[in-house]
Amino acid sequence: MDIKYNVSKYKSSKIQEIKDSISIEEPLEMRLRFKKQDKWEIQNISITMRTPGNDEDLIRGFLFNEGIIENLNEIDSIEQKGDDVGDYNIKNTIEATINSTKNLDIGKLKRNFLTNSSCGVCGKTSLDSIEVIKKDKLDLSFPSIKEEIVMKSPELLINKQSEFAKTGGIHASALIEENGEVVATREDVGRHNALDKLIGHALNNKILNPKKQFIACSGRLNFELVQKGLMANIGLMAGVGAPTSLAIDLAKRFDMTLLGFVKEESFNIYSNIKRVIIKN
Repeated sequence: MDIKYNVSKYKSSKIQEIKDSISIEEPLEMRLRFKKQDKWEIQNISITMRTPGNDEDLIRGFLFNEGIIENLNEIDSIEQKGDDVGDYNIKNTIEATINSTKNLDIGKLKRNFLTNSSCGVCGKTSLDSIEVIKKDKLDLSFPSIKEEIVMKSPELLINKQSEFAKTGGIHASALIEENGEVVATREDVGRHNALDKLIGHALNNKILNPKKQFIACSGRLNFELVQKGLMANIGLMAGVGAPTSLAIDLAKRFDMTLLGFVKEESFNIYSNIKRVIIKN
């Protein structure tokens, strides 16, 4: 989703007035509705800056990746709430009703946290935090991705980025098969939102198959992105930028293969080289 802005463009010592496509960024309040002692309660769980669109996939992926639900059957309904607001007449509240509270930590939910379009959920810096939810390491036997598919992944990703082609100011995540087929992509001004949308979409459409798929992301790979990939049992994640130290530590702890600086002719392997098929 984008809008045209008047921009003064400098090129070859000249100023040209143009209309440029700019990615829209709007807040989204995510709410959880659940029963507690036979009474319905509603709890705010996140306020995030996102690109409007695919909000249902975003909250599905968020609930799953945060360990609040174990599968989509625990969601009874998802509704956009409130009035159309702002310059773009967009509903900026979404509410999910769940039928299981076994993984609900009310104290945690009451920590209303504000995320912005670049950092994701700030403050999650402990490797131990994910171990509360995820106990097992990943199976190192899958997926097996050829080096040429890895190096082609940035091109595969950008070819599916309709918004990036127009604005140049948006992140994306793609679910890619071992043979290089792009199963699905999602875009957002926040890289964490793009991944939540992708995983939410894949779960909802039953197209997630970690044994034969990997995820490619634009930008750098941080702790939160790796955590979200682990929750979906993704064995290999590739990014065009650098991973952070915590992302590498987390990938190593749970036997994920983490690739960074992926280009046409090179990439760095930061953990578990076994999943990458290298020609001798």
